[in-house]
Amino acid sequence: MGNAGGAGRVDCDVLVIGGGIVGLSTAHALAQLAPGTRVVVLEKESGPARHQTGRNSGVIHSGIYYKPGSLKARFAVRGAAEMVKFCAEHGIDHEVTGKLIVATGRDELPRLHALVQRGRENGIPVRELGPAQISEYEPQVQGLAAIHVGTTGIVDYGQVARQLAESSGAEIVYGGAVDLISRRPSGIAVRTTAGLVVRARVLVNCAGLQCDRVARLTGDDPGMRIVPFRGEYYDLARPDLVRGLVYPVPDPAFPFLGVHLTRGIGGGVHVGPNAVPALAREGYGWGVVRPRDVADELAWPGSWRMARRHWRYGAGEIHRSLSKRAFTEAVRRLLPAVSAADLAPAGSGVRAQAVLRDGTLVDDFLIKEGPRAVHVLNAPSPAATASLPIGREIARRALASLRAA
Repeated sequence: MGNAGGAGRVDCDVLVIGGGIVGLSTAHALAQLAPGTRVVVLEKESGPARHQTGRNSGVIHSGIYYKPGSLKARFAVRGAAEMVKFCAEHGIDHEVTGKLIVATGRDELPRLHALVQRGRENGIPVRELGPAQISEYEPQVQGLAAIHVGTTGIVDYGQVARQLAESSGAEIVYGGAVDLISRRPSGIAVRTTAGLVVRARVLVNCAGLQCDRVARLTGDDPGMRIVPFRGEYYDLARPDLVRGLVYPVPDPAFPFLGVHLTRGIGGGVHVGPNAVPALAREGYGWGVVRPRDVADELAWPGSWRMARRHWRYGAGEIHRSLSKRAFTEAVRRLLPAVSAADLAPAGSGVRAQAVLRDGTLVDDFLIKEGPRAVHVLNAPSPAATASLPIGREIARRALASLRAA
């Protein structure tokens, strides 16, 4: 199934760039929808799921946050049920835990009520709770009101990605980044830094943090740029303080959910993430700076427009990143018993956030097509939850392009 990159040439029907959960779900869907299709997946790292897929909080999202009718809403609701079924079929550890979304200030109550309505429109079971009922679920959590969402769960998405890779039957080549793409009437040729050349009839770009660059290598204008946001986590030293998943009421102006508490599949509790601008697309700490990535961000007009519009929010997130005390205070709004000593630094992740030229943070999944190419240009959370239906959608588009070619 997998192999290390090396000089040579491979021919295939569909070439998928990116071995995260969306790319691997696409390869898996191609095998189901069109058995016999020759599929190659190129992944620049030495194994799958090394970036967004393997560095998130492991939540199977219900779909309650997303605008009814949007791709996110449709795919998350369907994807959550399919993910649970997939994990059960393949013996992957998972649990449907449910979660609380808790309002801690009066200004959050209208937004909490709006989430109840949105959940019902999306067909999600939602129970409204008062302060006393919150403690039935989470004795240490305090709030003015909350909602319980029963279909939320937890899983290790790295395990899911590895199973998808195995089930896809695709040839997966690790260890070489794409550095040249040549589009011709007969197909697309791709070269990697390991010296491998792959000729394909159709290309699928699932490159995540590098997806806009891959689109431009093909000659297509993505109309957006990836602006990376790092999410930093802590581990809770007293995991018994939290039984399940506890979230704040999100601000609908931003595609981030705020600092939350997530009991993982291994029993530990993650606290986070925040959302701070990263100085590299794969910058998992303040010390990682890549001048090319920073230059790309500064050259994109949308970055400046976004910064002007949201600088107050960004300044607060940076403050919580640099000050453990400030981060702790954000957590204490939900869980008053927490102290700074209870929080131990954990790994971080980077979100590949698409930003349009006018500074808009793209909220929905964004998939664009060009000649012989399908580009997945925005697939942050809940993409892992929704990966099975997203993979089918991308695969259908790739197969349509294949037929047209």
